[in-house]
Amino acid sequence: MENSHDSLHELSLLEKIETNPDVTQADLATQLGVAVGTVNWHLKRLISKGYVKVMRAERRKLRYIITPEGLAKRARLTVDYIEQQFLLYRRIRGKVKDILEALKAEGIRQVRIEGQGDVADICRLTCLEQGVELTEDTDAPVLLVEHLSVHLRRDEK
Repeated sequence: MENSHDSLHELSLLEKIETNPDVTQADLATQLGVAVGTVNWHLKRLISKGYVKVMRAERRKLRYIITPEGLAKRARLTVDYIEQQFLLYRRIRGKVKDILEALKAEGIRQVRIEGQGDVADICRLTCLEQGVELTEDTDAPVLLVEHLSVHLRRDEK
């Protein structure tokens, strides 16, 4: 079974190849931030499954063509990716909502957010929705964003 990391690489490869069939493996590796060997491995898999065909454009240059099956695969991978992102959004939002409800039950109406990125943005939106004020007050509880998770931290004075 493919893991989500492999699926994301394959989706990215299919999108890049669809945009530019003359792209090189080195260019793909740079664009995706992975090693050329990783691109080669994924391309071999896509070719063996019939999602991509390789044609020789020049003596040392290859052209990658996405097959109709490859287009269908890209569409499935896109839908799967979107579904996974919505699940992540709902999971994070639910956790933050639970934390905020517990804080409100204690009479706490302000929090700080430490962290950056999309997860921190979800925290901000959930605070707004729940009527919890964002503050820089160092005595306020902290919604600590670490990668794809959120934890409540209370700084003890």
